[in-house]
Amino acid sequence: MHAVAFLQDLAVVLIVAGIVTVVFRRLRQPVVLGYIMAGMIVGPHTPPYALIRNEETINTLAELGVILLMFALGLEFSLRKLRTVGAPALLAALMEIVLLFWLGYEVGRYFGWATMDSIFLGAMLSMSSTTVIIKVLGELDRMKEGFAHLVFGILIIEDILGIAMIALLSGIAMTGTVSLGDVGLTLGKLSAFLAVALIGGLLAVPRLISYVARFRSNEMLVVTVLGLCFGFSLLAAKLGYSVALGAFIIGAVIAETREIHRIEGLVEPIRDMFSAVFFVAIGLLIDPRMLVEHWQPILVLTLAVVVGKIFTCTLGAFLGGKDLRTSLHVGMSLAQIGEFSFIIASLGVTLKVTSSFLYPVAVAVSAVTTLLTPYLIRAADRTAAAVERGLPPNAVRLLRIYTEWIGAKGEGGAHAFARTLMWKWGAQMALNTVLTAAIFIGGAYLAAHPPGWLGAGRPGEPWVKTLVWLVAAVVSLPFFIATARKLQALGLLLAETKVTEERAGERTRSIRAVIAAMVPIAGSVALGLFILVLSSALLPPLNVLGGLLVVVGLVAWMLSRSFHRVYTSAQAALIETFQQHAHAAAATEERSLLDEANLAVVVVPEQGVAAGRMIRELALRTTTGASIVALERAGRRQINPGPDEEILAGDRLLLLGTAEHLAAARKALGATGAGGP
Repeated sequence: MHAVAFLQDLAVVLIVAGIVTVVFRRLRQPVVLGYIMAGMIVGPHTPPYALIRNEETINTLAELGVILLMFALGLEFSLRKLRTVGAPALLAALMEIVLLFWLGYEVGRYFGWATMDSIFLGAMLSMSSTTVIIKVLGELDRMKEGFAHLVFGILIIEDILGIAMIALLSGIAMTGTVSLGDVGLTLGKLSAFLAVALIGGLLAVPRLISYVARFRSNEMLVVTVLGLCFGFSLLAAKLGYSVALGAFIIGAVIAETREIHRIEGLVEPIRDMFSAVFFVAIGLLIDPRMLVEHWQPILVLTLAVVVGKIFTCTLGAFLGGKDLRTSLHVGMSLAQIGEFSFIIASLGVTLKVTSSFLYPVAVAVSAVTTLLTPYLIRAADRTAAAVERGLPPNAVRLLRIYTEWIGAKGEGGAHAFARTLMWKWGAQMALNTVLTAAIFIGGAYLAAHPPGWLGAGRPGEPWVKTLVWLVAAVVSLPFFIATARKLQALGLLLAETKVTEERAGERTRSIRAVIAAMVPIAGSVALGLFILVLSSALLPPLNVLGGLLVVVGLVAWMLSRSFHRVYTSAQAALIETFQQHAHAAAATEERSLLDEANLAVVVVPEQGVAAGRMIRELALRTTTGASIVALERAGRRQINPGPDEEILAGDRLLLLGTAEHLAAARKALGATGAGGP
């Protein structure tokens, strides 16, 4: 009977969801809203009789939906793209999350809600919807425009900060307090977990996937991938983190494999089914009467999301060096909340720390802002034009000067290569430090929960802690030695670039020698003190510690070359993983461009908007997606004209883009076609 009841519930959910989503697709509305509406229809609050017999079963399936949804977000996430998101994306994401979190908290307190409700509300409002944005931009055929790439960069940073936010909210919910020390400890443990998981995953998972892919069996590949997904989610849950965190991390690791496009195609139908159940389960929790009762907070929060996200994302993108039009496109694309907000809301329900009304309020705000998203994106050009017309000419000129100055900042420079090396070495040393911290944190956990193979060891026994500390110190030696080598190189680089003969005169060589020696000494001492503080829970008695330090020093001296080879081999394996994926992605992108790209020649008319304006002022690529690759004037051709080139009436422009991009460019220029290239 239980099996029949489960089958009935699943059949009702999927049949109603299918019917409602067909209607929503015909109305050109996001299917996510259709799933939520289906949940409201079959839920206990809407019909006069219950269509679902066992909501617990549906909620269990919804948990699988959360895992697969976060896994899919991880597959779309790319670690390589973190290097290219740049200052505009970082500024916009940070400003958006901080301001919207504060706005959500203040709105909650204004309506008299509990502190925990207000904290979770702020977290829900701070995250935009990756799923909604990707679908809307795809339907509007604007995925390849310049502002879309910046939007994706902001979403990447949001995903990272969202994962950290889920971990912090879990800690806050369990302790009931918020302190700087607890936040720092939680973030430190999270950073260590992420570093170990990502490095270990990148070393092992791509090779496993490549091995399985050799059999040319889709069945083997999808089973292996789903096994990794659920297994890593279970590992995260065992370590005290959410299953969503584990699914996202393993998805991000698998995204770096060469088989990513094949995996996405295999996982997509499974993800879609369970994601549909997840969103239907959200609808089951919505009581329409509760929405009517809380219509004022819903209205205020919707305004806060739309206005707050447009303002913060536009300002962040502009301060990062993007022009006003592009910045407004970015802000108006991100003015909604979605699946991440639902996951945060479900976390509050699971931990039983939020009120029952908070979930449906968040869903209602998401529904309204999602419906507004396509209209906001379409209105971005008109809004930018209206803002430019409304501002004084001097203000517009100052905004353009600022954009050009920030865009040109950092190009070239005598010490540009040195700065690049410093950043690269600094990032590597930071990663080594995080991995070292993870080893000692894991050691502290092992000493507090000794496994059976340690014999009669009990938690807190001195010999157990001494053994664990020694093993952790030896295991972390490759990272310590690598950091020491980087510190030596950094000292030499700083001495050569910062101490010049013009400043130091005859003492140049001696000052350089002091700096080259002091940097590695000071850095190594600081790292050693950090390790001692980090391992304070494991430190043996002082008389034993001295002997252990001698042992560790001898091991480091005897095996330093071996440790260095192990470290460099692991580093080379990581680089190989990224390079293989980059080559595969570049080949796919090149084929896509060759398949879709078209060329067209247009003549600039005398009465058109282009005559007398520079290429940068036209912003043709930003607004239409087409690029000017050549210009012909009076029989002379100029290949790839610069942004400061002035367009004159009668010029022949060679444009590159898809058929849709070229049509939009002709319309924007008011030009006529002139045949092929």
